[in-house]
Amino acid sequence: MHIPDGFLSTPVAVGSWAVSTGAVGYAARRAARELGDRQVPLMGVSGAFIFAAQMLNFPVAGGTSGHLLGGALAAILLGPWQAALALTAVLGVQALLFQDGGLLVLGANVLNMAVVGVLTAWLTYRAGLALLGSGRTASLVSTFVAAWLSVVVASLLAAVELALSGAYAAGAVLTAMGGVHLLIGLGEGLITTAVIAFVTATRPGLLALQPARA
Repeated sequence: MHIPDGFLSTPVAVGSWAVSTGAVGYAARRAARELGDRQVPLMGVSGAFIFAAQMLNFPVAGGTSGHLLGGALAAILLGPWQAALALTAVLGVQALLFQDGGLLVLGANVLNMAVVGVLTAWLTYRAGLALLGSGRTASLVSTFVAAWLSVVVASLLAAVELALSGAYAAGAVLTAMGGVHLLIGLGEGLITTAVIAFVTATRPGLLALQPARA
């Protein structure tokens, strides 16, 4: 999912930096107004968990592998604005310390995963609750769909950026990225749903966006 340095054209990289900077700045202002005392340590713990979990790859198909993105998990635990900040911090540390993605394309990676991925997950999760109800099963089904879709949408946006940069033909990169992330999204959905089910059973008060237990 991380786009490496050198794969994006200057206009696409600069444009992605501009959009993601504006989006993260807006998220910071919203989080400053809405962040409660209990969410501060939870943001740290969630960010650390996602950072560690992204280091672990699981096999997908054809020799490819995937790892947790964490957008849905963070959004459901923290809310979208705090989640965007937590994912941005994770991606920034990965770029600075591990050269995972790189600084020139950090704006695009933040836009794809911390902004669009998080918002896709949050909106899908809330839509799922509105459609299915507020019970535990509805919450977990909504969690799985939100996690899966967040990975697919983020990967397709990355494919569009690569195509606009001329790195690959649009049809080929959209098919390749979309196809493999349809499968990676299943792993994301299973891991996220398992974590949310565990938290729901043990510490339901930590779920900022979870409905009241039925």
